[in-house]
Amino acid sequence: MAPITRDDVLKALSGVRYPGFTRDIVAFGVVSDARIDGTTVTVRIDLGAGNPAVAGTIEREARAALEALPGVTSVSLKVGGPARPAPPPASGGGAAVSESLALPGVRHVVAVASGKGGVGKSTVAVNLAVALAGSGLSVGLLDADIYGPSIPLMMGVDERPAIDPEGRGILPFTRFGVRFMSLGFLVDKDAAVIWRGPMVMKAIEQLLRDVLWGSLDVLVVDLPPGTGDAQLTISQRVRLSGAVIVTTPQDVALADAVKGIAMFRKVGVSVLGVVENMSYFLCPHCGSRTDVFAHGGGRREAERLGAPFLGEIPLDAAIRAGGDRGEPIVSADPSGTVASAFRGVAERVAGAIGGEGPDADGLSAWLGRG
Repeated sequence: MAPITRDDVLKALSGVRYPGFTRDIVAFGVVSDARIDGTTVTVRIDLGAGNPAVAGTIEREARAALEALPGVTSVSLKVGGPARPAPPPASGGGAAVSESLALPGVRHVVAVASGKGGVGKSTVAVNLAVALAGSGLSVGLLDADIYGPSIPLMMGVDERPAIDPEGRGILPFTRFGVRFMSLGFLVDKDAAVIWRGPMVMKAIEQLLRDVLWGSLDVLVVDLPPGTGDAQLTISQRVRLSGAVIVTTPQDVALADAVKGIAMFRKVGVSVLGVVENMSYFLCPHCGSRTDVFAHGGGRREAERLGAPFLGEIPLDAAIRAGGDRGEPIVSADPSGTVASAFRGVAERVAGAIGGEGPDADGLSAWLGRG
């Protein structure tokens, strides 16, 4: 009988699906160590913060797959928290394995997500970051929307980032008190990013690891829409303080928002709450209110699912105009109704992650302005 190889082990594990997803645990990069010693196989699966139910399912199915390998007499399987650095791939190739990412100096990481595109997720992420920074908190913003990066336009920067003189990494840009980075700064402006899942995951990991974020109270991560590779990469490789789900009042958007909430809960990430964007329209001339896309669906779904409701953001042309010219509405019109709505969301997010540190009082004081 031929000796067991690492490729044999990875092939067996590629038959184990991550619960709730169509992809397997090898493709998702959570197999962080795979070693063979004669007829004994040792495997470590790193699920980050994890979800106990998910971990139990993966452990049972992975053990069964490994014990079914011809020639295997003993299986040592560890499923849990941050992994040891993985050994280099064997000469025979196979899927890459990876280690948990450490973000030294970053106290909280908050993901901003949506079930579908076009609901204003990036607009919420940008204005949330600027609102938090306006309080005196140290804030970073990562554009992890690999296929449609919007942060360069919304933050008003169109240039390549600089490299630290000592070669330690990429220097983030800073505007409106926010340090930010996007793949959009690293590829041609009009280029289409046509990447498969593993490349997406690698790009996000590099943005997290290679950018010199420094000391941050909060890192806001703008995720792409949906429930795919980028979302799982962030939730499994970084210890998230929680996720903010953005929706509009329409039923079609709400249905996808529900899926987003379910995904984060499935992987053990706290849902900080739901934001209803484009909630209503106030006429700038007469002040009358129109519920263009219906109204109140975000609050109802949040209550039904037991998630906090973070606030309503009105539909306003000034939000679009500010985003197009690179000045978020929270900065462009800080005393306006829309900026006040975003500051309310920021206050609730800060409260949800604990409002830790000396800057918490500064946040409350700043939110009280206007």
